[in-house]
Amino acid sequence: MKKTSGLRYLKDLWDENLAATLDEPELLRYRSNLLGADLRITNFGGGNTSSKVTQADPLTGHATEVLWVKGSGGDLGTIQRRGFATLYMEKLMALEGRYEGVAREDAMVEFYPLCTFGLNPTAASIDTPLHAFLPFRHVDHLHPDWAIAMAAAANGREKMEEFNREFGHRLTWLPWQRPGFELGLMLRRAVEENPGCDGIVLGCHGLFTWGETQRECYLNSLRTIDQLGQFVLRHVDQKGKALFGGAATAPRERRRELAMELMPFLRGRVSGKKRAIGSWSDAATVLSFVNAKDAATLAHLGTSCPDHFIRTKIRPMFVPAEEGDEAAILKQKIEAALETYRREYTAYYEEYAEATSPALRDPTPAVVLIPGIGMFSFGKNKAESRIIGEFYINAIHVMEGATSLGHAPADCKVPQAGAAAPPEAFHIHTNYVALPAREAFRIEYWVLEDAKLRRQPAEKELSRRIVLVVGGASGIGRAVALLAAERGAHAMIADRDIAGAEAVASEARAIAGKEAVAAAAVDIRDRAAIVEAMGATVLAFGGLDIVINTAAMFPSTAAGEIPDAVWATTLELNVTGNYLLADEARKLFAEQNLDAAVVLTSSANAVVSKRGSEAYDVSKAALSHLVRELAIALGPKVRVNGISPATVVRGSTMFPRDRVIASLKKYNLEFDEAASDDALRDILARFYSQRTLTHQPIEPEDCAQAILFLAGPHTRCTTGHLIPVDGGLPEAFLR
Repeated sequence: MKKTSGLRYLKDLWDENLAATLDEPELLRYRSNLLGADLRITNFGGGNTSSKVTQADPLTGHATEVLWVKGSGGDLGTIQRRGFATLYMEKLMALEGRYEGVAREDAMVEFYPLCTFGLNPTAASIDTPLHAFLPFRHVDHLHPDWAIAMAAAANGREKMEEFNREFGHRLTWLPWQRPGFELGLMLRRAVEENPGCDGIVLGCHGLFTWGETQRECYLNSLRTIDQLGQFVLRHVDQKGKALFGGAATAPRERRRELAMELMPFLRGRVSGKKRAIGSWSDAATVLSFVNAKDAATLAHLGTSCPDHFIRTKIRPMFVPAEEGDEAAILKQKIEAALETYRREYTAYYEEYAEATSPALRDPTPAVVLIPGIGMFSFGKNKAESRIIGEFYINAIHVMEGATSLGHAPADCKVPQAGAAAPPEAFHIHTNYVALPAREAFRIEYWVLEDAKLRRQPAEKELSRRIVLVVGGASGIGRAVALLAAERGAHAMIADRDIAGAEAVASEARAIAGKEAVAAAAVDIRDRAAIVEAMGATVLAFGGLDIVINTAAMFPSTAAGEIPDAVWATTLELNVTGNYLLADEARKLFAEQNLDAAVVLTSSANAVVSKRGSEAYDVSKAALSHLVRELAIALGPKVRVNGISPATVVRGSTMFPRDRVIASLKKYNLEFDEAASDDALRDILARFYSQRTLTHQPIEPEDCAQAILFLAGPHTRCTTGHLIPVDGGLPEAFLR
């Protein structure tokens, strides 16, 4: 692997031996993956890459030039060959004759499908003309924080010229223009008017670089971005403790505990139209910003790069917390800040919306900043909430760099101004230039961006729901966890057997994604352990919507007698533990003020009397009534239900090998002493099934289906109810 000299922050990851085996489209994919692997080079899902490749026309067989460009909604770090749109260059160039001016440029997007090369279903993005009109074979359009810092500085053009002189570059500047056909023509004109330029800085936006080979393009991008980093970070270092106006407060020592307490409260209030999954960060970059004197002013100005505020909204919500504020005061300040945010966001929409604009979206923030504590970010799933937070960290880096590059005078004529927005539309604070609100709206509520959102797949039944599965390491709990993952839930799998919980979490991650599942240790006899497990759930996902407990014990002794201590432990785990779990969940649910559900696991034994299982049977009878009591106590926001299964043998920790063998002998069932545990359990399960009307063994998956039915959206009017999952056991018919 050849390394490039002169790089201080980035690494040359190009492997010449691997590259030699790839054709041009695969080289484009390879180049894109390398660039997208480093978030300092471009954001997740942001930026575009392209190559102009000569290929045989599938219809005529003649050689033709084809633009390969990242398709709509793709991510450079993970994109595959199929993720690129392919278009005839000849047809794209001909579109200039159909262009009626910037007021009609959105209509040009309708022509891109007509330019498709081959039968490629990948939709071309709105950035396609930006690559088509640049007269270079390979083009990178990226959003590195260091480049955007210069692009968002009031003296950005001046600093760009200083950078050119220092590093021997010939970057040129373009004022702000929304991506589209007009910007594509502006880019071509900029190259024609500046012969020899080696890159373009787009005001308030990003960077274009290029090359005549894939390798040259990659190196040009890498070197330019790394040198921009050297230039910008030198200014940041010189700023020192005066960054963002200097510190106004210090990080709170108890910020983790405060974040844990505030997150459910916040989640409930930003989940107005749709529930959100949350993330919290107290990264050093975040704390240095939220604790600074200029943080509130800079945050309110809004972000600059379009790629940022498409995800973060035009601005975050800043909560004016003070050093001594405890949780109760912070919640009052959050409520007040939310009221202001909603009012301002609605006014922003009403001022700039046009007849064709999409409807007003939920006027709640995606990012919340609290001095001393950090940043909370919210999205439709864990990955999105994390990415939204990362994008705002990108925005912090941009503001950090821009404010360090100088201090603009009050009468500064910002170089970002141009045909799209006059100088008076831009707002400056200590050299940072935010995108004008009108231009931000034209991006955030762009009909073309809205169409991209509507193309996303439908959400699943339990999407945006957070479920805590207690007893999730085996049996019914494991089946619940896996089924919940299939249905889109975010799951915390909790068990006394933490190794088993981690193993099931790995299974569930393979279904739902690595960020949608976590594991925790819990013993529900211990209230403190429950609080800790719920706290871990809150920090992982932002809150809690569904609590499911399948953990229980069935006492068994060789003599058939139950000692007093075992009797007490059985009731403590099977009854009191369920109460403690619901009682702690109640507090968390109250903070969120969202509809929630609890599902507990009783048993057919609750209504069927048997010899030798008195402790278990009594505990389950008490649990069944506890379900009804909790339904009354926790309503109307929280529904509490349960299931009453007959014996579930497969996968159950209540059926260790010795108990199974004892039962087989008790019922005079033939078996092989050398048979596996599962084989012995199958014999016993088939025997039990013959007692039922359906003659079907009760499987963990049968119970999981019933549990998630009760926990899900199809039973919104059902509470205080227990569903039998017993194969039809006449002895358990209620009477």
